[in-house]
Amino acid sequence: MRMFAAALAASTCLLGSAHAAETIKIGVPVGLSGANSTVAPSVVQASELAVDEINAKGGVLGKKLELVVVDDASGAAGAQKAFDALVFQNEVNAVVAMETSAARNAALPIVQRGKVPYIYTSFYEGASCNPYLFANGWVPQQQVPPIVNFFMDEKKAKKFFLIGSDYAFGRGMLAFARKAIEEKGGTVVGEEYLPIDGTDWTPVLSKLKASGAEALVTSTSGGAPNVTLTKQLRSSGIDLPYGNLAVDEGTARSMGADAAGIYLSASYVTGIDSPANKAYLEAMKAKFGDNLVTPNDLSTPQYEGILAYAAAVEKAGTTDARPVLEALKTVSVDGPRGTITMSKQHHAPLTMYLAQVQADGSVKVIQSFADVDPGDQCPKLN
Repeated sequence: MRMFAAALAASTCLLGSAHAAETIKIGVPVGLSGANSTVAPSVVQASELAVDEINAKGGVLGKKLELVVVDDASGAAGAQKAFDALVFQNEVNAVVAMETSAARNAALPIVQRGKVPYIYTSFYEGASCNPYLFANGWVPQQQVPPIVNFFMDEKKAKKFFLIGSDYAFGRGMLAFARKAIEEKGGTVVGEEYLPIDGTDWTPVLSKLKASGAEALVTSTSGGAPNVTLTKQLRSSGIDLPYGNLAVDEGTARSMGADAAGIYLSASYVTGIDSPANKAYLEAMKAKFGDNLVTPNDLSTPQYEGILAYAAAVEKAGTTDARPVLEALKTVSVDGPRGTITMSKQHHAPLTMYLAQVQADGSVKVIQSFADVDPGDQCPKLN
């Protein structure tokens, strides 16, 4: 990972040397270090493919797109530095980024001060509302019900234990999960958190063992905490239906045998049977070959987010922020996940998939739910 980050830092310096008038700059702050370092390479690859495809067709408004990738260290302090550099030093035209909620929250005042459109491509806990922010990933209203309903209806689970990372995403997702469980007649018999960089889950797992829980739902920071928690869970011998609200397909594959049996709910899995997804996977393989990192529910929205920004600029006829923000409310992207339009209070209806990780690392779709509404996220934004 250090080699990847070093090479990327070098390439970023070269990318930043072009004159702003000659290109349209897209900032990509991402956790090359920290909790998101497991998924960051796939996000960068998806960004590169999107830009290559757009530039091969002549760019946008006669200009080439240019990526400026920086490390946000997966947290608030790193995001402040990364966004300040992108917005006020590199003078990017937009930010398209998958980040932790802590990083996003720290970055929002910066993009608003700099008047830069920000397409947030990560799944998250919902209700982040800002005139400059558009989100194309899932929110709890779309992601949690498939898992809770399946565990209660099919697995007959009534007692749940919740485990998360102690920050906005972890607590926000599990608050919604608790509500969904209780509204359906279940109970939460335990709820425990570790700091976002915590690695020793032993005390939490001891409480889980003693709780009498019939199902487990987790919501850690994406990437490294998922790996450590799952590894320790498997070593403990605990065998419960396990729903993970933060795992993506790429991270699941990196876990190896430990991931087998995990249930996940996602807006993207590689097994989506559509011409658009097959073309996307073929293009990714053609570009990156043996270096390809598994496309997933964090990287694919990044690809589509860049396509959405390009479409908005074309529709607006300018890179000026205000017309582009208006256009982002109306443009649609036909991508690997289907047709995505961020029209619902700066969020998007999404088709969701309930799936389970198999022994070979593949993800098997169990159920699908078309055009799931994100609900009221930002009612003051129209």
